[in-house]
Amino acid sequence: MKVILARDVDNLGRKGDVVTVADGYARNFLVPKGLAMQATKGALRQAELMKRAREEQERRAREEAAAKVSKLAEAPVYIAARAGEGGRLFGSVTASDIARGIEEQLEEIVDRRDVKLDEPIRALGTYPVEVRLHPEVNALVTVEVIAYEEDMG
Repeated sequence: MKVILARDVDNLGRKGDVVTVADGYARNFLVPKGLAMQATKGALRQAELMKRAREEQERRAREEAAAKVSKLAEAPVYIAARAGEGGRLFGSVTASDIARGIEEQLEEIVDRRDVKLDEPIRALGTYPVEVRLHPEVNALVTVEVIAYEEDMG
């Protein structure tokens, strides 16, 4: 039976795709759960419109992410941290700290989960950090961890 997916379904397809599945799978699972609808002429036209809208939305998101790449690469993000002997930090700089630094200094909102940091930064220095802006677009941000100066006033 041909059905049109109303939502993304793992291992089957994305919203708006027309797929052929077993009758029982469509009748007993996909249609009752609202994941798909039977492929009629009107529904096929609607599916084509959904697919075109999704492609346009993805293209726009990709272009926005590509525009952010140059903005994120043009200036380093400075993060002040308290450090002891030999540049070792008291604590560490995490993905959340980097995301906050990007938002405050470069005025770009980045989710902390999109900051690819294998492990927290524990020493002063300059680090290249990858930031995922879109499934197909990554940016390289230079993070400079500098010593935090307390006022001795």
